[in-house]
Amino acid sequence: MKNFFLFLFVSSLAIGAQAQRPEADHFTTAAGELTIQPVLHGTLMIQFNDKTIYVDPYGGEQAFKGLDKPDLILITDIHGDHLDEKTLDALNAEGTTMIAPQAVKDKMSEKYKKSTSVVNNGDKHNDLGILIEAIPMYNLPEAPDAKHVKGRGNGYILTLGDKRVYVSGDTEDIPEMRGLNGIDIAFVCMNLPYTMDVNQAASAVLEFEPAIVYPYHYRGRPDMSDTAAFKALVDQGSKNIEVRLRNWYPDYQ
Repeated sequence: MKNFFLFLFVSSLAIGAQAQRPEADHFTTAAGELTIQPVLHGTLMIQFNDKTIYVDPYGGEQAFKGLDKPDLILITDIHGDHLDEKTLDALNAEGTTMIAPQAVKDKMSEKYKKSTSVVNNGDKHNDLGILIEAIPMYNLPEAPDAKHVKGRGNGYILTLGDKRVYVSGDTEDIPEMRGLNGIDIAFVCMNLPYTMDVNQAASAVLEFEPAIVYPYHYRGRPDMSDTAAFKALVDQGSKNIEVRLRNWYPDYQ
């Protein structure tokens, strides 16, 4: 009987975490179903062909309760909300295949370096049957003391069947973003002073025109991370872009 009540208690914790998490979105591709699950801040889970990918896992074990273990982890930058070894430890991620730029691998503990492949700006890499392209992410104007200097971190484009998914990482509205083509789903950051403001983000999105865009990584000053204002600007500028607003800051406590 004691074990039964313990089971109910543990199950209720897992259900509580899931109840706070936004619903996953499902997409049909030419090669199977694609599932995207917002998790926290700049963290998302992608599932495709029975494989699970985490991008920038952050937030500790509680944020991932009820989610499948990752087969692949992508990391964009060295900052603690992207390279979070405490969360990697909580996920028992040692030995899990990881992809990261060189600057991230250099910051890793030895136990994670062993399973990490370096992919830098401009590189392409195939893993799990998925084409992964690394593109720049950085602050403007370019400066040696910028919070994100060009070449250190990666944005990623993943080709999943006939869908192309862009994850911006921490960036401003750089030419490399504005010049993107054929993006079906985009995750675009929006918080000063680390990335960009509402107007910059909306302007860039209207230029590269993804079919669907999720503003994410938007915690910051309310006037600089107003997702409703971002949606209004994009809606006003284009009828061809769907803005999906999700709560990227659920209470997992």
